[in-house]
Parts: sequence; structure tokens; C-alpha cells
Amino acid sequence: MILKPLCRRQLPTSNRILGPRPNSIRHYNTFMLLEGIFAAVTTPFYSDERIYFRKIEANMARYSRSLLAGMVVLGSTGEAVMLDDEESRQVLKVAAEASAPDKVLIAGVGRESVGATVALAEAATEFHYDAVLLRPPSYYTGQLSPAAVRNYFESVADRSPLPVVLYNIPKFVPYQIPVTMIAELANHPNIIGIKDSSGSLDRITATIAATHAAPRRTVTVTPIFEAVTARMLTAASEPASSGTFVPAGNLAGGLAVAATAAPAPAIKTRSREVGFQVLCGAGSQVLASLIAGAPGAILGIACFVPQACVEIYLAWKDHDSKLAEEKQSRILAANSRIVNELGIPAMKYACDFNGFYGGRPRSPLLSLSAEEKSDVESLLAGIRN
Repeated sequence: MILKPLCRRQLPTSNRILGPRPNSIRHYNTFMLLEGIFAAVTTPFYSDERIYFRKIEANMARYSRSLLAGMVVLGSTGEAVMLDDEESRQVLKVAAEASAPDKVLIAGVGRESVGATVALAEAATEFHYDAVLLRPPSYYTGQLSPAAVRNYFESVADRSPLPVVLYNIPKFVPYQIPVTMIAELANHPNIIGIKDSSGSLDRITATIAATHAAPRRTVTVTPIFEAVTARMLTAASEPASSGTFVPAGNLAGGLAVAATAAPAPAIKTRSREVGFQVLCGAGSQVLASLIAGAPGAILGIACFVPQACVEIYLAWKDHDSKLAEEKQSRILAANSRIVNELGIPAMKYACDFNGFYGGRPRSPLLSLSAEEKSDVESLLAGIRN
């Protein structure tokens, strides 16, 4: 299989912040299929707040055995703003190496500057991620005019080796990406979609309508129209090695274990035409967004109840509207209290309660009180994995 480099627009340097691109970067897909349910995963820490890499490996291995379409690493749920650049690279590396090749991996790379964001996107490429998630910058809010924000997105997309998924998260970033701007950005050859976490169905519907005329691109898929990931292509193109070492041992001081690698089978692929992909980011709006035309959702609640979230999507795909509505209503209370009200500490505790590894949040976030823990446990009693 011949892997073609990503095509970029040639733009005047007066309008873009350009820079050198490492020759070592490998390009995989010019476009990536984003369908189904994606879990926005947590970043576990030790009690002294060091990153617990073994727990990341365990979580990613378990998500890999689920029916999730993929995972988002270092999004809001992953406490990305709490990690420095080197920690971010280490988390991305360990998470990717512990994930099954058929799961789509999206790396949160948002930084305040274009250069720092592109650098993390290049690191994600080295670790064989499939796309990057890009929030708006926010620190200099007063100077971030629509033109400045658009320039940020386009400048990163021009230089990113991976396709870009925009991230609208007004809850945490005091800037709501205008629908008109999204429609314009949808024409960029390296911007493939958006995760909208506004919680507004009207906004998602408007975004789908506004981007309907965006260019359709050819994406590589499997014979059953599932995504072909960068790691699948890597496994198919590289000879099998006699062994490898689990990287977290070196990163976290644990014991590295040798494992024998088996030759990867050849990948059979086909092509599919895909437009701009609008993904729901609110657990309460999954079914309504699918009905409106969204191809899937990236959900914080899926980090601790992935199966319950996937069941909404599967029932919708089976055209069983009654079952889909039942599955949607099943997660509403937990999503409202755990994700929207209590936030990261509760989501990490819910992971612990439901068989994943969450652990404590990094300070200044505080762990839950005993009463709050009881609330989480009650809400999850009926949706245990």
C-alpha cells in the first residue's frame, strides 16, 4: 500500500505562521472516519500526583476490548491543562502503545501558541495517532478576535501532520466558535470535523446544516466500512520484531516485560466518501444528535460507562428508536450529576467504582466528599459494566 503525504494549501507567509517540519514525520491518512462512540479518557495519578502509567495502560487495554470506536487522550477529561509538555508526550506514547490497532486515537494538543500546538501534534504523529483535537486558545481573550481565532485554527491545520478536529467547549474555554466560522474552516483540507460540547442540540443541528456543502473527501476504510487507523497501517507495513518492551516501565520506574510480536495480517481496504463530521460532546444529546445527522459522539461519560453509551449508538444503527430512547434516558441522571455538576473528581471516582482506574485529580481540584461518592455509586448502580 502506498501511503501518500497529506496535502496542504500553499498560503502566503504573511497570513500564516510557518516553520520547518521534521523529515521523520510519517503521514498516514489524509482523512479519518469518525463514526460511533469515543471515550474521552482520564489520566490516572499516584497519590503524590505523578502520572500512573501502568493504570493508563490498563485502562486503554480495557477500552480496546469494548465496542468503542476509539479514544480521545488528553482532552478535558484527561486533565490536559494540568500536564506539562513532556508529561503530555509520555501520556500520548503510553496510551497509544497500550491500545488495540483498530481503535481510532485522537490526541488533545491544544496550547496557547501555534508553535507549541504543532509540536505536540507532531509528537502525536510519531506515536501513530489518527487525528488531533484542537480547542481555541483562551488566555488573551480580549485580543482573540474572530480573525485571530480563525488564524490560529488554520495555522495549526496548515502545519499539523494529522487531521484536525475542532473542539468547542464553552464550559471551559470562554469562547464559543461561531457556526459561520466552522463552516469556513470546514473547507480547509486538513480540518475534518468538530466536537461540540456546548450541550445545545440547536447548535449541532445548525453546524451540520452549515457544513453540509463542505468538500467530501475520500477516506480509507475496512471492507465493513470501519476506520483504518495509523497503527493498523504501521503493523501492516513493518516487519515483525522478535520482541518489544512495555514503555511505562522506563517512564514510571516499573518492571519492563518482554513480549513477542506476531506478524500482522494484510489489511484489506476500500474507499468511502465522507464530509465534515460533527460529533456530539454532550452525553444528554447523543441520540438527538445522531438523528440530526451527527456520525457519533465523544463523551466524558463513556470513560466510566462505555458500554451504556455504545448501546445508544447501536440501537440507533439498528433503527430501534424505542430501545435507543431507553438507552439514552438510562445515562441522563449520571451524566447530569457526575459529568456536568461534579466534574473531573467524580468522573475519576466513577472510573474506580466501575472497574477502570481513575484515581485522584491533580490539585487544585479536590477529591469527592463521602456524600458525593455515595451519589456517584447510587447513580451507577444500574449501569455497571
